[in-house]
Amino acid sequence: MKKRVTLTFPQRSIQTPVTYRLAKDFNVAANIIRAQVAPNQVGKLVLELAGDIDQLEAAIDWLRSQNIGVSLASREILIDEDICVHCGLCTGVCPTEALTLNPESFKLTFVRSRCIVCEQCIPTCPVQAISTNL
Repeated sequence: MKKRVTLTFPQRSIQTPVTYRLAKDFNVAANIIRAQVAPNQVGKLVLELAGDIDQLEAAIDWLRSQNIGVSLASREILIDEDICVHCGLCTGVCPTEALTLNPESFKLTFVRSRCIVCEQCIPTCPVQAISTNL
């Protein structure tokens, strides 16, 4: 099973190797989607966690016990077809190739099941046709 989560780290520095502990102690794979971490600031880390459902739940409980905020991602990327000009700029930043240009029609294709909601496409869109539902 996979879960997409956002971790919020407190301002104080965390010395625990979080992704290592998730893998070693809980047998949970952590794919880092986005990281915004700096000394003496609140840090944010977007992860896709993969593993057995019970191990995922135990790992999330452990993260919370370390005073790390955990929120499950429920957002989705939305594309306004009326605004999109099919320029393809978003396809260049999409790490999962959820956004591609059809080679025959040159129209943007979005495969929602591949999207990890990393939001890298949003600031790339020159006409602001891409947004999230929240």
